[in-house]
Amino acid sequence: MTSVRTWDLDDGDAQFMAGVTDDTFDFVFSSHCLEHLHDPLEGLTHWLRVTKPGGYVIFALPEEDLYEQGTFPSTFNRDHKNTFTIAKARSWSDRSINILDMLRALPVTAAVEKVELLDETYRYDLPRYDQTMTPVGESGIEVVIRKRSAAEVAQGARQRSATQPSREMRLHLNQYRDDQTTIRASNPDNPPFRNDQDL
Repeated sequence: MTSVRTWDLDDGDAQFMAGVTDDTFDFVFSSHCLEHLHDPLEGLTHWLRVTKPGGYVIFALPEEDLYEQGTFPSTFNRDHKNTFTIAKARSWSDRSINILDMLRALPVTAAVEKVELLDETYRYDLPRYDQTMTPVGESGIEVVIRKRSAAEVAQGARQRSATQPSREMRLHLNQYRDDQTTIRASNPDNPPFRNDQDL
């Protein structure tokens, strides 16, 4: 069973994690928290520390151009300590944090699985307005990090299971391999993906 625990943050930033031992949780989820920390890298490092190997840290935070929209301190949330971007050579904000740089600074146990701009429902044609107040105004960045095991870190590659899958799974996977071999053997003079004739 997955452990679930929540915290309220204060200006102590990551000190709220001080009483949590390493490798405790299967996952840590944070929605719009890092922007309230004075040192978001410290907070993220602690979240990774308390996550079990093979577990996940998932977080979302506001993207500076979509949420703060060129003004900092933030008009829409005065408690924001920093602004965030996925990767820009230059930012209008003197408190801008490049997410990719922050992720590179994490310990080697951090395997970044996803970094995504959440703007599918953002209305770029509106004047300056807090779109998160609407039901559809995504304005953020989502990141998924998997915590690597010690063996994975040592080998420098994701570990594969040595245990064979169930008979049913082996039947299906071996059939794919057999089908590919049969197709190649039955058509040796016409390799795939060579026919570029007009349709």
